Amino acid sequence: MNRLKESNIVTKIPFYLFCLFIGWFIIALLILPNINVLVDIFWVDGQLSLSAFDRLSRSKRAIQAVLNSFLLAIALTITVNIVGTFIVLVTEYFEVKGAKLLRVGFMSTLVFSGMVLNNGYLYVYGQKGVITNAMLRFFPEMDPNWFTGFPAVLFVMTFACTTNHMLFFRNGVKGLDHNTIEAAKNLGSSQWQVLKDIVFPTLFPVMMTLIIMSFQLGLGAMAAPIMVGGKFETISPLILSFTQRPTSRDLAALLSIILGFAQIILLIVMTRNEKKGNYMSISKTKTRVAKQKIENPVANVIVHILSYLLFFIYVTPLVLVVLFSFMNLQGISQTVLSFDYFTLENYASILSNRNNFGPLLTSMAYAGGAAVLAVLFMILIARIVMQNKNNKLAEWMEYMFYIPWLLPGLMLALGLIISYDSPSWLLFGNSVIGSVWILPLVYLIMMLPSTLRYIKGAYYSFDNNLEDASRILGSSPIRTFVQIILPALLPTALALVALNFNNFLADYDLSAFLYHPAYPTLGITIRKNADAANNVNAAAVNLVYSVIIMGISAIMFYVVYGRGSKVGERKSGIKKSKRVIKAPVIETGLGDTGVNPPAGGQ
Repeated sequence: MNRLKESNIVTKIPFYLFCLFIGWFIIALLILPNINVLVDIFWVDGQLSLSAFDRLSRSKRAIQAVLNSFLLAIALTITVNIVGTFIVLVTEYFEVKGAKLLRVGFMSTLVFSGMVLNNGYLYVYGQKGVITNAMLRFFPEMDPNWFTGFPAVLFVMTFACTTNHMLFFRNGVKGLDHNTIEAAKNLGSSQWQVLKDIVFPTLFPVMMTLIIMSFQLGLGAMAAPIMVGGKFETISPLILSFTQRPTSRDLAALLSIILGFAQIILLIVMTRNEKKGNYMSISKTKTRVAKQKIENPVANVIVHILSYLLFFIYVTPLVLVVLFSFMNLQGISQTVLSFDYFTLENYASILSNRNNFGPLLTSMAYAGGAAVLAVLFMILIARIVMQNKNNKLAEWMEYMFYIPWLLPGLMLALGLIISYDSPSWLLFGNSVIGSVWILPLVYLIMMLPSTLRYIKGAYYSFDNNLEDASRILGSSPIRTFVQIILPALLPTALALVALNFNNFLADYDLSAFLYHPAYPTLGITIRKNADAANNVNAAAVNLVYSVIIMGISAIMFYVVYGRGSKVGERKSGIKKSKRVIKAPVIETGLGDTGVNPPAGGQ
């Protein structure tokens, strides 16, 4: 009996060590940095102080940045949802010629986003952009820097952020009940009445979520204001600017708190909406909606014109980036497309030059390593949570891993800088200042909430009878997990690795805070090369980077959505099971159900 007890204790040692690691991770990397942000603001010279509020209130620049962020957020809720709703309706609800081509163009932001997208728009509409040069020929007195400020930021983000509509709202439209629509039409309702009284009310929960998401993206915008904003400064870039000056870190922390508080309010609103709304992620109808022909001929022409105008706006930056990546320096400097300027030297320079190829390798290593570790970590955490559903400690542990969802990534990065700007025993004598590992670690932390949510959803779809059968046959818990559970989770796990990798491959926001000068990431390099003061070679490098990133993202999405479920099914080893685990299972923001990945912010 004593030997049996000793054996059980020995087998549980890895579990106890893992629990210690979880406790250290939560305290050192999730809780303490955010607490230290609050302490840095409100605790000065050993006593409570509200001086940061006074300094912030007297800073015209800070007040203007806060107002600009809320202005952008409010404007985006209008423009993004109008454009996003329109492009979904013309590709999924109405009969429009060339809908498949339009859909490809409208979904291009899946692979053409972030710093790459902003750089592409600069190349089209910027000071030396193709459209700008064409306009100067007709209007020579025009300011070549016309594409800047609030209108430019709003324009870029409007089209960049409709990815959420092409994913979530599109699923809702495809799940509409055709019989209900036909019944309304038979009762004499016009097409507008059907949209107003049936389609939009049915999709209201999804639309509310998209409105909140649009507001959130506008509030935390960083890449677009930095790239095309000019004097239009928002909260996130100002936090970066204040962080770089030790005397202004308290203002950066306070701005992070304001941003985080707004995020928490949005989460509360979204949660209330979730409880009140209907879940439309999976259709419960028997008849799939058929595309509706636009009956009014004038409206039909207008819709077609607007559709292809938007298609031109979406596709032009992407196409020009690809084409100019094959032009030599003369063609790029003159923004002229010609076979006479065709070259492969730009790609050869990137692939053969360590200085140019280095940022790509760095970003791939950081994003790839963080994505793999985040998925493996959350598989184990989800396993503990699912096995202890009624355990309050496990429940609170799960909540702790959702902290990066509640607060902006900039606040977490700032908290780490404040907490560990000197060697700390919590980091085993290390400091984050000048470290190489801090950036991929923050990537990993920011990946945890969504990864845990999706892995949990995959656990819910797992057939527990398989696990019970394995145990009855004498398999140990570890062997059951490795041979039965893990293969069943593999499709979702592979999908999440791919999605997390894509989301952080060209990251700029976190990189700007934490990157090591000797190892710049793609986002940092693209931002530096986009500076007008740089030479033409820098522009060529950016073009090639953009194409490579788009290629990698396209391959990842093909693996996930083109072959992901099939690969997972083959590898799972459960060939005779009638249940097919599809990859990935992604939420829409309205519960645990849904399909398709979340889009990143700008």
